[in-house]
Amino acid sequence: MWPGERRRWPARVVLGLGVLLLLASFLVGSARGAYAISPLQLWAVLGDVLGGVVPSSPEHLVFMNIRLPRLLLGVAAGAALGLSGALMQGLFRNPLADPGLIGISSGAALAAGTTIVLGSLWFPDMPRTLGSWTLVLTAFAGSLGVTLLVYTLAQQDGATRVGLMLLAGIAINALAGAGLGYLTFLATDEQLRNIQFWLLGSLGGARWSAVLLVFSIVGVSVGVGLTLARPLNAIALGEAQAALLGVPVERIKRSAVLVTALAVGAVTATTGIIGFIGLMAPHCVRLVAGPDHRIVLPGSALLGAALVLAADSVARTVVQPAELPLGVLTAFVGVPFFLLLLRHFRSRL
Repeated sequence: MWPGERRRWPARVVLGLGVLLLLASFLVGSARGAYAISPLQLWAVLGDVLGGVVPSSPEHLVFMNIRLPRLLLGVAAGAALGLSGALMQGLFRNPLADPGLIGISSGAALAAGTTIVLGSLWFPDMPRTLGSWTLVLTAFAGSLGVTLLVYTLAQQDGATRVGLMLLAGIAINALAGAGLGYLTFLATDEQLRNIQFWLLGSLGGARWSAVLLVFSIVGVSVGVGLTLARPLNAIALGEAQAALLGVPVERIKRSAVLVTALAVGAVTATTGIIGFIGLMAPHCVRLVAGPDHRIVLPGSALLGAALVLAADSVARTVVQPAELPLGVLTAFVGVPFFLLLLRHFRSRL
């Protein structure tokens, strides 16, 4: 039994509140930053954007060229992490699960670190061919490759064993951590700094081309992920019972893993590692809405997006003129939250 089942809020209330939180976080993030934009200025800029006007005021340039792509990337990142966390918790039937369990983030991190440190030796022509996309594409390929490896290792007698997937993910995460440790040993000071900035996570590298690509991948992933709500409700009763109800359990497992790999892989390759959103958002939604994945999945996507935007607003302003890495801030909040979850569920672990 999930916590909070006895005090459910109606679906329309939960999802409506998620939309309001996302809008509020978006507006606050639009106004706050090194260059503050007042509410009246923001309203004028939004009116110009919606009206197709192309003014050259500082507020408009800051919003369109810096602030808006960053906010949209934050929405995509939060939605991907929140939805993927809910999928993994439903798949593993454990509220402590998150996308990192199957090695997506660690695979992207290892591929990115390898590119930063050894890319000039192993792939000297890649930067000239791919340009600034080199790190993004290699990290994305690394996340998908590790996910495929974990999924393959979890196969037994033609079925996907969730327990084996968890153990394989833990092993691959440890191996990736060792690989990153070796790369940091080999890295120069500049390379080491680049690795650390990538591992700490940030929306600061947002640009329109990357935003459009990530939004497309995340949009398709979220659309497919939402269709898994009813099958995941059946799987929550047990895989055998779900199969008796006509649910194609193996296909649902593959779909959940694929959606998570694509969404989180695309986000991690662009922003670096942003931890604990996939753990916090689904659990918060489940506390007020109950375990129904028809509410938990879209609610987690909305809340995840709102949390990332809110955290990014704080990260941009709390240590001005510097910027606090987003992954550091989410970890500061997420680790105590995770410990509270451990305390709540310690009798079942």
